[in-house]
Amino acid sequence: MPDTSGSQTAQRFLLGLRLAALLITVVILLSLSLPNLIRSLPHYRPAWVQVTAFFVVSMVCVVEGVLALRRRGWGPLRWVALAATIAAYAACYTSLPEHGAITLADWAFGNIGWVGVILLVDRRLWELIAFLALNETITVTALVLSGGTDRTTLLSAAALSINTIGFPLAGAVAATALRSIARAAEDAAHQAEQVRLAEAIAEGLHERRRQRFANIYNTTIPLLHGLASRSLDPHDDSVQRRCAIEAARMRRLFAEIDVVPNPLVHELRHCADVADRKGILVELDSRGHWPDPPLEIRRALTEAPLAALATARSWARVTVVGTDELLSVSVIADCGQIELPTIAADGAQIKTIIDHDILWVETQWPTNRSQQSSSTTTL
Repeated sequence: MPDTSGSQTAQRFLLGLRLAALLITVVILLSLSLPNLIRSLPHYRPAWVQVTAFFVVSMVCVVEGVLALRRRGWGPLRWVALAATIAAYAACYTSLPEHGAITLADWAFGNIGWVGVILLVDRRLWELIAFLALNETITVTALVLSGGTDRTTLLSAAALSINTIGFPLAGAVAATALRSIARAAEDAAHQAEQVRLAEAIAEGLHERRRQRFANIYNTTIPLLHGLASRSLDPHDDSVQRRCAIEAARMRRLFAEIDVVPNPLVHELRHCADVADRKGILVELDSRGHWPDPPLEIRRALTEAPLAALATARSWARVTVVGTDELLSVSVIADCGQIELPTIAADGAQIKTIIDHDILWVETQWPTNRSQQSSSTTTL
């Protein structure tokens, strides 16, 4: 398996496998290979070849220990280390004493397979199999060239090869299986997290829809029920005004979920659209700068102007002014005397002036510049 898995679980498993393979290799190297090397030094021809090969294998273990502790892979250095290991293993057979293959003097025979596991534990399984097969070929070739072709020698080589190849290969197979299990567990955990996230999003959407429905339930539902039961006359001017106001509220409700730079002005435009569709001339002007007020404040600021806009007869003018201390929304329209809603938001105020059929209504909210974020709306 290529070492490209981004799974944290798989990476933790892989680190444990690398450390386990390194520990096994070092134990074999120090408890078996090194004593056999020292005892056989007088019999090597020459001895420096064996010492150099031992040094190469030892350096592979040292480098692997450093890389594992730093949680880093071998990268391109892997193939250099593999080539050096194979070359060192082959060189060992050139300096063995006569008939020294697969004897105690052949210290590398029982160790080289685990070195391959160190270098290839995070790679595809067939790569380790190829490495083990190549080293076994080197061993058999050395036996044949040294005349060790008798039945007893070949049977001994086969029996010892089961250990030198079988154990590293079994470890690699286990590593492959564990990596697959780790990736499956990581995928399952990711899918479960996605399900939980989707459920949380769906629950949040449902709650917001429920809140939006509750906002219009007390006003829109009775109006619709009255029209459906014919207890309200759609030709009555007061009923038409109520319908216009509720339509503007619903347009504002739909606009509240839009992600825009200036939500207050965006919602006012949607409120004005109801009047514009009736052929009423609507002007919208905004000046100054202000922090985006929360949803409750925006509703309080637009509720009374919304009613004036929706019931205007021929024209209306909307003005939004923001300063360091105050944010105000005012509407002047020829809607006459109408019943304006009360404002429940803390700090918001409403002012009205009526002159014959002309109504001027303004809602104000004191802005707190000390708590304003660095992101402000500028018009």
